[in-house]
Amino acid sequence: QVQLVESGGGLVQTGGSLTLSCAASGRTFNNYPMGWFRQAPGKEREFVAATRWSGDSRYSAESADSVKGRFTIYRDNAKNAVYLRMNSLKPEDTAVYYCAAASRGATNVASGRAYDYWGQGTQVTVSS
Repeated sequence: QVQLVESGGGLVQTGGSLTLSCAASGRTFNNYPMGWFRQAPGKEREFVAATRWSGDSRYSAESADSVKGRFTIYRDNAKNAVYLRMNSLKPEDTAVYYCAAASRGATNVASGRAYDYWGQGTQVTVSS
């Protein structure tokens, strides 16, 4: 049984930092996209960042315009985990953050439809 378990959420002041972790179990995702999405109250789920195998011994990363320059996604295949480092947090970053993993390649890693597995979510609250 595949499970994704997020951790690291919490309450932080504007300008602060948090690092979210997502530990996968049940299978590995070395060659496939892993990503982060978020959902704020009353809003639809939105893409935050993703990382995928780029085929040249590297992983590429993509992120939403709203978090570019502030959030960094990275993965540790030895730990079967993906992380989201969040700096310069703003109140509008407040949301439940979800980890996602795909079991196949994807052309659009910003779409939730690219992913087959989801975590339960971790709350991030940024106070003003």
